[in-house]
Amino acid sequence: MSDRIQKLIANAGYGSRRWAERLIEQGRISINNLEAKLGDKAIITDKVTIDGRLIDLRRYSEEETKVLILNKQAGVICSNKDEEGRQSVFEFLPDNTRWVMVGRLDLNTSGLLLFTNNGDLANKLMHPSSEIDREYAVRVLGKVEDEHINKLTNGIELEDGFAKFHRVTIGGGEGANRWYHVVVREGRKREVRRLWEALDFKVSRLIRTRFSDIRLPEKLRANQSEYLKPKQVQALLNSVDL
Repeated sequence: MSDRIQKLIANAGYGSRRWAERLIEQGRISINNLEAKLGDKAIITDKVTIDGRLIDLRRYSEEETKVLILNKQAGVICSNKDEEGRQSVFEFLPDNTRWVMVGRLDLNTSGLLLFTNNGDLANKLMHPSSEIDREYAVRVLGKVEDEHINKLTNGIELEDGFAKFHRVTIGGGEGANRWYHVVVREGRKREVRRLWEALDFKVSRLIRTRFSDIRLPEKLRANQSEYLKPKQVQALLNSVDL
């Protein structure tokens, strides 16, 4: 059965559909020695290359979907390579699978990161239309009043558009630093920090504790990873209609 080439590449675990579409637009993918165009279809036995290198559409598409949870430590980067020699989250993953990261966390943010061998799943989980909860524990320096909470939940205009917290709850703490739990439904860069900073608050710690219904296990130490159970994986697949 034929399907669009970007979908086959995503199902095979090489990257998201959007990533494959960019490569097609750049002329870097070929099907049976012909340059691929957007809209082209293929079957998993076709000869498909990326930058001239043959890929195996069957190898990963036949694998069961796996999802891995990692407890990222602050100071660890989410890129594969770094000119400054800093540690990467990919150093802490099992090397027997081609992992696709579901979103990312900035350098100084710690907590829950998901990885999967299913590029299509990763792409759908990250897409804003899925409106998936991302919950963070955030320690804020300054006195937060009800009016601030109202502004954060009603929405604030940032440099890249309107943003808001879908929920804010008090998490405890004493003195100048207080903890809050906040929920966003987009993966915009530094969105949680920028919302607080828009009201002149300083974020001193930020930890992602939940993505969809997947919570960061209390016993999972920094930079350790573990596989999600099959029921959890299926729930994620169901949440994006896969």
